[in-house]
Amino acid sequence: MEIMGKPEELQELKVKKPDDDKEGKLSQKTTTEKAKWSNSIEFLVSCITLSVGLGNVWRFPFTALQYGGGTFVIPYTIIVILVGKPLYYLEILLGQFSSKGCIKVYDMAPAVRGIGFGQCICTVIVLSIYASVMALTIRYFLASFGDPLPWSLCKAEWNTTCVDSSLKMGNFSGANAKSSAELFFIKDILKEANSIENGLGVPNWQLVVCLIVAWCIIGLVLIRGIQSSGKVAYFLAIFPYIVLIILLIRSVTLEGAINGILYFIIPDLNKMFDAELWYAAVTQVFYALGICFGSIIMYSSYNRFDQNVYRDVNIITTMDYMTSLLAGLIIFGILGHLAHVMGIEDIQQVTTSFMGLAFIAYPEAISKFDYIPQFFAIVFFLMLFSFCIGSNMGMANCILTTIRDRYPKIMCWKIVLAIVVFGIMIGIFYTTPGGQYLINLLDFYGASFVALILAIIELITVSWIYGVDRFCRDIEFMLKRKTSAYWRICWKFITPFIMISILLYFLATWKALTYQGQEYSTGMHMFGWCISLLGLLQLPLWMIYAIYKQTHETIIQRIKAAFKPNKNWGPCDHEIRERYEHFILSWRTHRKP
Repeated sequence: MEIMGKPEELQELKVKKPDDDKEGKLSQKTTTEKAKWSNSIEFLVSCITLSVGLGNVWRFPFTALQYGGGTFVIPYTIIVILVGKPLYYLEILLGQFSSKGCIKVYDMAPAVRGIGFGQCICTVIVLSIYASVMALTIRYFLASFGDPLPWSLCKAEWNTTCVDSSLKMGNFSGANAKSSAELFFIKDILKEANSIENGLGVPNWQLVVCLIVAWCIIGLVLIRGIQSSGKVAYFLAIFPYIVLIILLIRSVTLEGAINGILYFIIPDLNKMFDAELWYAAVTQVFYALGICFGSIIMYSSYNRFDQNVYRDVNIITTMDYMTSLLAGLIIFGILGHLAHVMGIEDIQQVTTSFMGLAFIAYPEAISKFDYIPQFFAIVFFLMLFSFCIGSNMGMANCILTTIRDRYPKIMCWKIVLAIVVFGIMIGIFYTTPGGQYLINLLDFYGASFVALILAIIELITVSWIYGVDRFCRDIEFMLKRKTSAYWRICWKFITPFIMISILLYFLATWKALTYQGQEYSTGMHMFGWCISLLGLLQLPLWMIYAIYKQTHETIIQRIKAAFKPNKNWGPCDHEIRERYEHFILSWRTHRKP
C-alpha cells in the first residue's frame, strides 16, 4: 500500500504519556508515527480485495450447496442486512476512530482485550486454510497449460464411472457417475483418502511445493508491509469481475443450467428453521465480509480520521453480497448442466466434494469452451490467485501488525520469516490425503465457532459496556453525521439478539461434525475443542489479568474498574484529541436528561 500522499495525510500521531497507559511501552519512534493511506480510494479498493475474495467465490458456493441452495440464500440475505453490515460498519469505525489495531482497539475497556487475541488466533487458522487454497490455485494454474486440459477427460486409472467434463450435450445415466473434473481434483490433485482412521497420510510433494511458493509470495508482500497493497488493489478489485462475467455467460448457456439456477433461487421453506442453516449463514457472512477477524479494524486504522466510511461500507457490503450471488449463479448453472449430463435429478448428488467445489465447477465450465480453453483456464486461475492475494494480504498484515505493535524492536523480516515458516509447517498437514478432513475440522472449531462467540462479546463491549450513545457521539465527532436508528437498534438489540439466539439454538440442537457423511473420531473432536479453547480462553485470562492490574482495594471495585470504559481511549492525534475533549464537554452540556 503506497503511503506517500499529501502532507496533511502523513501527520505524526502524538500519543498519551506513559502515565496514561501503563501497558503502552512502545518506543518514541513507533508511537509517534502512524502512516495513512495516500487517498480514500486506495482504502476502498483494498477493503474490496480483502472482503470480496475466497469467501465469496470459493466458500459461499459450497456452503450454499450443503444447505439447499435457495434455502440458504434467504437466511444469508437476512444475516447480511442485520448482522453483516452493522458489524462491518462498527469495526471500520473502531479502527478509524482509535487508529489502533485489533488488539489495542479493545483498550476501550481493559477487561475485554482478550477479544483481540482470540480474533488473531482465528485469523491465523483462516490464513493457513486460505494459503492452502492458494497452493491449489497455483497447482491448477500450472495444469492449465496442458493440451487437452487434464481435467477435461477421464482416465482409466481412476477405475470408476466417469463423464468427460468436455462433454457439452447428451445424457449419461449412472448412479455413481462423477465428472472428470471432480475425479481429477480428488484423485490427482488431493489424492484424497476415503477416511482418516489410519491417519492423515503422506503429504503430496507437488502440493507441498505449491504451498511453499504460496507462502513465499505472501512473505514478499509482508516484507514490504502495508505499503505494497494499495496500487495493486486497483487491479485486484477490477480484473476478477471481468473473468466472472465471462464464466457466467458460459455457464447459463449450458444445457440444463436452468435447473441448477432454479435450485439456487427457489428455497425449501420447510427447512428454513434448521438451526444449523442459520449458523452456517452467520459464519459465511463473517468469511465473506472478513469481519470479526481483525483485518477490517487494522485496515481502517490507517484511514484519515474524517474519512467517509459510511459510503465505503455501503459500497463494500453491496459488492460483497452481489459477488456471492454471482459466484452462486455460475456454480449452480454448471451443477445443473452436470446433473443433466449424468441424468441426476438431485443437484446435491452431482458432487461429494463440497470444500473443493470451486476447483470442480469452474474448471468444468472452462473445459466446455470451444476455443482455446487453456487461455481461459490460465486467466481464471490468475483471477482466483488475485482473490487469494487479496484475502491473504489483509489477514497476514493483521498478524504482522499485531506482532510488531507488541514487539516493535524486532526486525520486520524476522517476524515475516517466522510467519512464513509456521504457515508452511501447518499447511503441510493440509496437503496430505486426509488434509480436507482436517481443514473442515479447523474451519468449524477453530474459526467459525470461536469467531461467532467473539463477535457477540465484541458487540456487547461496544454497545453495552462502552455504550451506544457514547459510540454514536464519537461517530458524530468523527464523521460530522448523526447515526440513524437502524445502526443504533442493530448494534444494541437486533444483531446481538440474532447471534446469541442462533448460537444457543445451535448448541441446543448440536450435531456431530461430519465430512462427506463420515463422523470424526472422539480424538479428533477433542483436538477440535482444544483449538476452540485456545481462542475462547483468551477472554477470561485477559479479564483476570485486567482485574489483577487494578489498584482498588476490594475485588468488586476491581471488577467494576476493569469493565469501566477507559476515558483515555479515543483519537491518537494530539490536536484531534483536544478538539474531541471540547466536543465531549459541549455534548454533555447540551445533552437532554
